[in-house]
Amino acid sequence: MAFLALLEDLASRQIRRQRIFRDHEDFFANDDDWLMSRFRFPRAILLTLCAELGPDLERPTLQNRAIPVHLQVLTTLGFLATGCFQRELADRSGISQPSLSSMMSGVLSGIIKLTGRYIRFPYTLSEQADIKVQFAAVAGFPNVIGAIDCTHVAIRAPSQNEAAFINRKQIHSINVQVICDATMTLTNVVARWPGSTHDSFILRNSSVGTRLENGAVRDGWLLGDSGYPLKRWLLTPFPNPQSTEERRYSDVPTLTRSAVERTIGLLKGRWRCLDASGLHLRACAVLHNMAQQNGLPLIMTDQQANDPEPDPHVYPPDARNIQAVRLREDVMRRL
Repeated sequence: MAFLALLEDLASRQIRRQRIFRDHEDFFANDDDWLMSRFRFPRAILLTLCAELGPDLERPTLQNRAIPVHLQVLTTLGFLATGCFQRELADRSGISQPSLSSMMSGVLSGIIKLTGRYIRFPYTLSEQADIKVQFAAVAGFPNVIGAIDCTHVAIRAPSQNEAAFINRKQIHSINVQVICDATMTLTNVVARWPGSTHDSFILRNSSVGTRLENGAVRDGWLLGDSGYPLKRWLLTPFPNPQSTEERRYSDVPTLTRSAVERTIGLLKGRWRCLDASGLHLRACAVLHNMAQQNGLPLIMTDQQANDPEPDPHVYPPDARNIQAVRLREDVMRRL
């Protein structure tokens, strides 16, 4: 009789295989040094970030073993910080790889929503004042409100328009515009153009470039390399400096704008997932500024400390831009 009852239960699917849950690792049981090495933030900031992202990540679920918010956040940060293969992270956190992949998109979206709070270009005089002082302290170059450059971040070959994403090193990438202040805090990031796109084109078609061209800033300028056109709001080196004054002028802004190369190196050194994929760059930029604003260190190698990517396409001087030419000569004499 018992055997017949068992067959009846199986037929009606009343007996189900017992689910086996893996234990979640308690990452917060470790000290701040351990947390910094894996997730780039100490406990206090990680808890604050979890609280900010919580409302978006605490989804209604019929499961009685929903993934805790802090585990979602820390596991995602672990991937961004190390570029570690997701299966290894899933094993450490007790989460299946499919769950991890699904979970990460929600965490990344939540971080990107914080962009307006952490990445802002200094359009107002009050925002520019400290930035100008900090840049002037580097080498005496006046009125600088930002240093600009572009950097390539690798991606997988896209299924459409593949040729446009091949950069001069024959690697599939996106060309990312970066503007920063002297403290290596990002003030603008544009990460949507294929790797073959020229730096100057990206600036011209960005919101910052458009607003500056329309006079949004009257007393201040960006510093760029020779891959950018000379503008009244964008000063570049002399293409072929001849006099002592011209050579000195070219040396001073190069030293001043080195902040952007160091910023790019720090961004990529802190978030190693960018070595292989640029898909998460916007989230990494927000997290970078969170770390900078909290004064968090990152020990980098010499190779990571600078990220010089000179553009071989020197932008030809435009003699018609007389105002910008005179402005650069005036600044040269003041140095």
